[in-house]
Amino acid sequence: MRVRRFTEVFPRGVIVSCQAPEGDPLRDPRIMAAMARAAERAGAVGLRANGSEDIPAIRGSVSLPLLAILKQDWPGFDVRITPTFEAAHDVARFRPEAIALDGTSRPRPRGQALGEIIRRAHAELDVLVMADCATLEDGLRAEQLGADAVGTTLSGYTADSPHQPGPDLDLVEALANHLRVPVIAEGRYETPEHVTEAFRRGAHAVVIGTAITRPEIIARRFIAAVPPQ
Repeated sequence: MRVRRFTEVFPRGVIVSCQAPEGDPLRDPRIMAAMARAAERAGAVGLRANGSEDIPAIRGSVSLPLLAILKQDWPGFDVRITPTFEAAHDVARFRPEAIALDGTSRPRPRGQALGEIIRRAHAELDVLVMADCATLEDGLRAEQLGADAVGTTLSGYTADSPHQPGPDLDLVEALANHLRVPVIAEGRYETPEHVTEAFRRGAHAVVIGTAITRPEIIARRFIAAVPPQ
């Protein structure tokens, strides 16, 4: 089979990230599947999901394309998002349309290189690859290595990227001005105005997670706004 272009699979619009970490009240594949169905009904163009429990639950509940990841913690390594080819292979068995992986230059477990993982994902898994990046340099390198899309996902989570409360819209614009592959805005998108601005800056799609699928955190924001007596 031929790996299609990212824009053929994920139209312009919002991709909803349906994830809940361990300890979250919603940490249940059935709940993530329900979140996915709600996102589909709302008009999302795709879904981002993590792990071998949530991905098949979501895959069986909706018809939207999936952007799959596998978060893993490796001692001595900062890379967590689909850090190895084996991790990509693990989630590829659920037939996602694309897999996202860490697109930074940080060392990976087992001595694997980003270009090797992208090449094998295309050749052996027949999936699109999105590189989760933190800087313009990350994005340029990921495109050269064959990534089908570049996301701003890791801006603010690495030592060489700006740490700020809101999304890195400047990175969206810089990537859009330098890359041929689509730019996916992701990371701390909390308002409709953020989304509008990301598209104005050149994003093809915006991934939104916490602001939609983490009710505990959403509730805390409103509760924190209660004035003292």
